[in-house]
Amino acid sequence: MTFIAVALMGLFVLPSVTIHAPVKPAHSVAVSQSPEEVSDTEVPLRGPIFKATVTSYNAVPEQTDMSPFVTASGVYSNPKVVAARSRDLAKKLPFGTVISIEHGKSFSKTCGYGIVKHQVGYRVIADTMNARKHNQVDILLDQKNKVRVGKKIINPSIALGICQRMIIRVVGHVNIKHVPKTQAELARIVREHDTIAIR
Repeated sequence: MTFIAVALMGLFVLPSVTIHAPVKPAHSVAVSQSPEEVSDTEVPLRGPIFKATVTSYNAVPEQTDMSPFVTASGVYSNPKVVAARSRDLAKKLPFGTVISIEHGKSFSKTCGYGIVKHQVGYRVIADTMNARKHNQVDILLDQKNKVRVGKKIINPSIALGICQRMIIRVVGHVNIKHVPKTQAELARIVREHDTIAIR
């Protein structure tokens, strides 16, 4: 009986697939299909977690370099799915890592994550931050997708601000040469593989 169970387990471990062991009981989040379209599909998330500061940037030379539409990994700067990480997180978050961002327990007045959460969804680590940044994840957002804050309509990156001690959850990996183009595609990979993402 034990031999059969071990043999069956071996059938599900494929060399082209990464499997993350559950860390804590699964949580659920709503995944946005696009900045304008929020899905009510809830996906249970399991995977390694850690806390980091979360900020945002736009694909403009003033915030990147003279090639704002090309990330450090070489892929297109797609504001629907791309995120950057500080260089000290390179081992935890290599290029191609798929993450979700969850509320941390402590917030400051500078954090407006709830305002832009529908534009964040899942993110693929595909870019690197300036060397002076530490323990930080930077979400690429489209400055054209303005959000309302009180009576003002502003850039979503400004609305997000600086969010400290946010929970970053690793939910899988994708091949950096084949990064999904939309939140719907990225959510489908996570949903279909349930913390198993195709490399």
